[in-house]
Amino acid sequence: MSETTIPLRRAWNSWDSDHPAEMSYLPLGLRITPCAYAASTNAFTRFPAGDAGVRLGPRGIDGEVLRLDLEHAGTVLTLGYDKPDPFTLRGSWEARRLGEWGLRFWVVLVLRLAPPTAEGRLAEWRFDPETGVMTARSGPMEVIVRGERPPLLATFHESLEALRQEFEEKGYFYLDSRGEAGPVAALRYNLEEMPRFRFVATLANDRALALRTAALHLDETPKAPDPLPVQTGDAAGALDAIRDVIGWNMVWDAVNRRPYVTASRNWVAPKFGGFGVWLNDALYHALMAGLFDAELARENLRVALAGATPQGNLPCLLTGRDAWVDRSQPPIGAFIAWMLYRRTGARDLLELAYGPLLRNHDWWWRERDGNGDGLVEYGTSAVGAGLYRGTKLAAKDESSMDNSPVHDEAVLNPRTGTLDAADVGLNSLLALDGEMLARMARALGDAEAAERLDRRAGALRERIRTKLWDEERGVFANRLWSGRFVRSLAPTSFYPLLAGAASPEQAEALLRLLRDERKFGGPWLLPSVARDDPAFGDNVYWRGRIWPPLNFLVYCGLRRYGFEAEASAVAENGYRLFMGEWRAHRRCPENFNAVTGAACDQPDTDGFYGWGALLPLMSVAEAIDVNPWNGWEVTHGGKDGRVGPVMTPAGAAVATTEAGRFTLEIAGGWTLRTNLPGRFRRLRLERDSVRLILPPVPETAEPRWLELRRDGGGEVALARICGRPVAPEIAGDALRFRLPSADDRMRFELFLSSKT
Repeated sequence: MSETTIPLRRAWNSWDSDHPAEMSYLPLGLRITPCAYAASTNAFTRFPAGDAGVRLGPRGIDGEVLRLDLEHAGTVLTLGYDKPDPFTLRGSWEARRLGEWGLRFWVVLVLRLAPPTAEGRLAEWRFDPETGVMTARSGPMEVIVRGERPPLLATFHESLEALRQEFEEKGYFYLDSRGEAGPVAALRYNLEEMPRFRFVATLANDRALALRTAALHLDETPKAPDPLPVQTGDAAGALDAIRDVIGWNMVWDAVNRRPYVTASRNWVAPKFGGFGVWLNDALYHALMAGLFDAELARENLRVALAGATPQGNLPCLLTGRDAWVDRSQPPIGAFIAWMLYRRTGARDLLELAYGPLLRNHDWWWRERDGNGDGLVEYGTSAVGAGLYRGTKLAAKDESSMDNSPVHDEAVLNPRTGTLDAADVGLNSLLALDGEMLARMARALGDAEAAERLDRRAGALRERIRTKLWDEERGVFANRLWSGRFVRSLAPTSFYPLLAGAASPEQAEALLRLLRDERKFGGPWLLPSVARDDPAFGDNVYWRGRIWPPLNFLVYCGLRRYGFEAEASAVAENGYRLFMGEWRAHRRCPENFNAVTGAACDQPDTDGFYGWGALLPLMSVAEAIDVNPWNGWEVTHGGKDGRVGPVMTPAGAAVATTEAGRFTLEIAGGWTLRTNLPGRFRRLRLERDSVRLILPPVPETAEPRWLELRRDGGGEVALARICGRPVAPEIAGDALRFRLPSADDRMRFELFLSSKT
């Protein structure tokens, strides 16, 4: 992909990782950068990412609408954008609070045009002082920028840095840069004259058309945008938060010329030198992007797989400055790829992911079983020149839990390049990886590989169940090659649930551990090490703090084993933890204090980190989910509210509950309605059939019913509940089925025949 092949709906977007207020029309290399100058402090700003004065507001995934609150020297502005058509950007600001006389606070729109084919050269801007219109041309494309009033001053510069220097050295009365043409144009406004303002930038192949379009969209009253994906009622704002985090962290990687969702805008330039891809972060971003857009999920899955090495592994980290090819990260790729496939139905996702993920899976077995006992360890291979290669720190990096106390007792074996401890989390995820790869192999017709993968995953589950279970403590734990169990425990002790490796007795013991406030219980869930561990009080990174990926994987394991109440408790707790920071500060933290629930109580936590949105993702999954255990699920929770639209196997879906009635809408029309509360599983809505698993139906005075849309495309051939035929009541466009009471779940099936 290049700048010129970016999807048109996303062409205008906040692509620059360093400056989220800047909007770019990527195919043309057009940038509009809002800046500000405060005379009270003689300070100029471009509102950089991570700055305390930048508060990222609601936005659409494609940048169709977005809003930011910007503070500089005590003055607060709300800046908003929308896209009336794919080639037009409309912006506005409003001063919310003045920190000084508005005449001395300047808002500056900086314009640059550097087409990708021009090798960095800037096109010239021309200003018409009579109309206040700024224009530039690139090939056949005319660019028009104009405001509802002419600027107070239009100046031209060699660079944006030169503009900053002029303001801070000569102030706002300096006029010598005023002109009518130049490579970097600055449209200047102050808040005395323009406390609120609108402007438009548009492109066309004809100047007159561009001028008419700009005038039209500037003068019209903006129409209400299409509804953004939202969640109301239970867990209100959860889906909204994921939408905003994925949208704001979606940037353009100019080094590799690709869009991707970065771990954090705050890290890209200062830390990583232009781009940075942590393997598991990219996979989690793909999973969350799949709620909204299959192509966005596909792009991020490609980013995760793009670094595949000749030796087989997917690298831990690739940046503009370094490549950690000697190590990988926990193998969650097949789990995520399979869920994306089940959600979207896109077979090409399997075809894209299967080969690299299978090679990565085999690499773990080949390179990380240092003592040959059939259990794997984290390590560092003798390849590449990545920072820390060949050290214990590199091996700990591979776990993603870099300074976790579960690694304290292990030693790096120089002969094998592995730690001398079988890791329960790694082995559980590797077993899950093999299980999911086997499903992928069968879907793609590779039966021989599927059988091999299933056989190896089953044997690994047995070894986890017998070799990594500490009978004395009643818990799964890491085990040193000496045979001694590691004393520190992390939430990875619950991962055998995710792998399906725990016996029923072991699973019940893990629930006791989950509730124990000396271990992993308490007001905030789940600390990254047990609360009674001496390292818990360190409150530094993986030594005591709460990490969203740990909670998410434990939640998935609880769901696999049918521990619904416990899973819901983890989801609800994570939602409250996340929303404390999100509502107060619009922060999506990397991790949290396990005692107070605070995020930025110590300096190592990033405030807008992608995988932080895994906490609200669990609340979305409580309402609508697609997972390997129960397929497509929807929940009628009883409380009025709305979730969606989100991608499902049947398309974009919205679930609404109102006055005790649950409605599932697909493509704008209702598909399923019911007054039965509970979780509906294994939902399959196909052209000639409907299948689902009903929740238990209690005996109540009010009859319970299920309605399916009757669209006239076929007649009922057969309907049954638990294998027993049932007849629908036909009322208008609905087929209504009365549901018999039952203490357990029931299978519902409807088959339609075509009209003749």
